[in-house]
Amino acid sequence: MSLAPASLLQLLWLASPALPVGGFSYSEGLEAAIDAGSAHDEASTQAWLLDQLQLGLGRSELPLLAQATAAWATHDAARIGALNAWTLATRETSELRRQTEQMGRSMHDWLRQRSPADPRIATLGQLAPAPSWPVAFALAAAQSGAEPRDALLAFGFGWAENMVQAALKAVPLGQSAGQRILAALAAALPAAVEAALAMSDDERQAFAPMLAILSSQHESQYSRLFRS
Repeated sequence: MSLAPASLLQLLWLASPALPVGGFSYSEGLEAAIDAGSAHDEASTQAWLLDQLQLGLGRSELPLLAQATAAWATHDAARIGALNAWTLATRETSELRRQTEQMGRSMHDWLRQRSPADPRIATLGQLAPAPSWPVAFALAAAQSGAEPRDALLAFGFGWAENMVQAALKAVPLGQSAGQRILAALAAALPAAVEAALAMSDDERQAFAPMLAILSSQHESQYSRLFRS
């Protein structure tokens, strides 16, 4: 079934780097991988980001987003609280924890200004100590009326575009190289989304030791452009 034009536009808006949540200021460990030499040219950067999609985003944020979107559709506050707590508990470094909290708070503020009458906005704002980014995005996706699959594709492409922009600045890479990497991530995204949609709570996981180590090192990295 084709996506309604209004829903499509909402998802394009949510995936846009112009969304006022501060995503552009984070590299999610990529800058530390560049400093360590693990991502140093187009090929190595593409390989790193594909691994991050498959081993990180695809097993953690994407399945959680699918479950949170369904929970927001019925305003299941208890389920939302449990999913939010899991997200915060599985951020393995302080900067990754701060990122998801800051972006979650910013999304809450944006949604509160756009649709203050929606009672789910208050539920989002009451999540302690803060709403996480994927849980907050899930509410925006639920408001759009889009199917979970489309919401996950929008979330994943927004992540991919932000990571490629970070790579252009930090590796550095040219625009053409960036577009080739983005094409590779976009090609891998549908399969990652389908796998995420099929995951249960017990299958969802956040286990990327090297990313956690690099993120910890990034916190005291001598020179850096990004907050994570």
